[in-house]
Amino acid sequence: MDPVLLARIQFAATTIFHFFFVPLSIGLVLMVAIMQTLYVVKKQELYKKMAKFWGHLFLINFAVGVVTGIIQEFQFGMNWSEYSRFVGDVFGAPLAIEALLAFFMESTFIGLWIFGWDRLSKKLHLACIWLVTLGTTLSAFWILSANSFMQVPVGFAIKNGRAEMNDFLALITNGQLVVEFPHVITGAICTAAFFVAGISAYNLLRKTNIAFYKKSLKMALIFGLIGSIGVALTGHTQAQYLVKTQPMKMAAAEGIWKDTPDPAPWSAFAWIDTENHENKFEVNIPYALSFLSYSKFDGSLKGMETLQQEYTEKYDSVVGEGTSYIPPVKTTYWSFRLMIGFGVAMMILPIVGMLLWRKGRLETSPLFMKLMIPAIAFPFLANTAGWIMTEVGRQPWSVFGLITTADSVSPNVSAGMILFSTIMYLLVFTILLIVMVYLMVREIKKGPDAKDALALKNPTDPFKVGA
Repeated sequence: MDPVLLARIQFAATTIFHFFFVPLSIGLVLMVAIMQTLYVVKKQELYKKMAKFWGHLFLINFAVGVVTGIIQEFQFGMNWSEYSRFVGDVFGAPLAIEALLAFFMESTFIGLWIFGWDRLSKKLHLACIWLVTLGTTLSAFWILSANSFMQVPVGFAIKNGRAEMNDFLALITNGQLVVEFPHVITGAICTAAFFVAGISAYNLLRKTNIAFYKKSLKMALIFGLIGSIGVALTGHTQAQYLVKTQPMKMAAAEGIWKDTPDPAPWSAFAWIDTENHENKFEVNIPYALSFLSYSKFDGSLKGMETLQQEYTEKYDSVVGEGTSYIPPVKTTYWSFRLMIGFGVAMMILPIVGMLLWRKGRLETSPLFMKLMIPAIAFPFLANTAGWIMTEVGRQPWSVFGLITTADSVSPNVSAGMILFSTIMYLLVFTILLIVMVYLMVREIKKGPDAKDALALKNPTDPFKVGA
C-alpha cells in the first residue's frame, strides 16, 4: 500500500463529504435571509413560516458541516506534516482568520437567531440572519484564499527552506481567488435552490401545504436560474484564467496531447489512450475551444507533451529528474464534462419551471415535479466533479510549482495507520450522514405548520418546540 495514495484517498473522501454541506449552508442561509426580509417588509406570515422551516433545515446541515470540517483539518497534522511545515505560515493564516473571525461570527449570530424569535425586535432579529449569511460567505472567502494559494502561489518568499508570507494583500487579491470565489458562491446558490425546489416539488405532488411549497418553489426557481447563469459565466472566466496559469490542467481537462490547430476545436467526447498519448475516438466542435479559452474564434493551446517538456526544464531541478507533470487525464477530462453537463441541466430546469409558472401550470405539471426531486442531486454532483477536476488536475503538485504531493506527506506515518484512520473517518461520516438524513426527513414530514401549531400551546418560549 502506497502511503501517498492512501493519504490522497483519505483527503479526497473527507473533502468531498465536507463539501456536500458547505455550499448548501452558504446558499440556504441566503434564501432564509431573503424570506425573512420579505416577512419584515410585507408582513405576511407565510414568509415567516418559510424562514423558520427552511432555516431549521439549514441548522441541521450547518451542524453536520462543522463536524466534518473539523475532521478534515485533522489531516494536515496527521498525514501532511511536510506540507504544513513548508507552507504552513502562508496556508495557515487564512484558515486561522476563517476560524477566529468568520466561524465565530456565524456561531454567535446563529445562536441569537435561533433564540431571538419573538424576543428581539423584527429588524434586529433580521440583522442576525443577515450577519450569519455574511459569516458563511466570509468563511468561503478565507478557505478559498488558502486553496487559491495552492493553485497559484503568491505573497510569499522562501526563507530557511520554508515559504513565509511577505504580502498578505497579494494573498487575498490572488487572481485565482478573484475567479474562484464567485464561482463557488453561485454554485452554492444553485445547491440551495435545487434543494428547496426538490423538497417543494415532492410535497406539491403529495398535495401538502400547497400555498407554502408553491411559494417556496417559485423562489427556488428564481434562485436556480440566477445561480446557474452565474455559475456558467464565472466558470467561463475561471477556465480562461486557467489557460494562463495552469495550462497543463487545462490540457488534461480537454484531452489535448499535442498542440492544437488554430482555431482549436472543443472535445465533447473522447476515448482517451493514456499509454500512447492519443485519443482514439473523438467528437469535436470546431472553433469552440478557442472561443472558450480566449473569447474569440482563433487561438491554439499547448498540448500535454509540449508542456511536459517545458515543465521538465523548469521544475526538475526542484523536484528531481524523471517527474511526470501530466495529471490523471481521464479523471480530469471526465470530471470536467460531468460538471458542465450537470451545470447545463441546472440552467434548463429553472427555465422550464418559470415557463410553466408563467402559463399557470407549475403546480399541475407532475412530470416537471418528478424531475425536480432527483435534480436535488445535480448541484452536489456538479460541485464534486468540479473539485475533483480542480484538485486532481493540479497533480503532481500540492502547491503548484513549489512542492509536490509526494513530498507533502508525513514521513513517519505508515500506510496501515492511514488506512485505519480512513476507515474510522468513513465510519464517523456514515453515522453523521444517517443522523442528518433522519433529522432532515423528520422535519420535512412534520412540515411548516406543525411548529406553528405547537408554538400556540407554549407562546412564551417557541424554541422549546423547535421553532
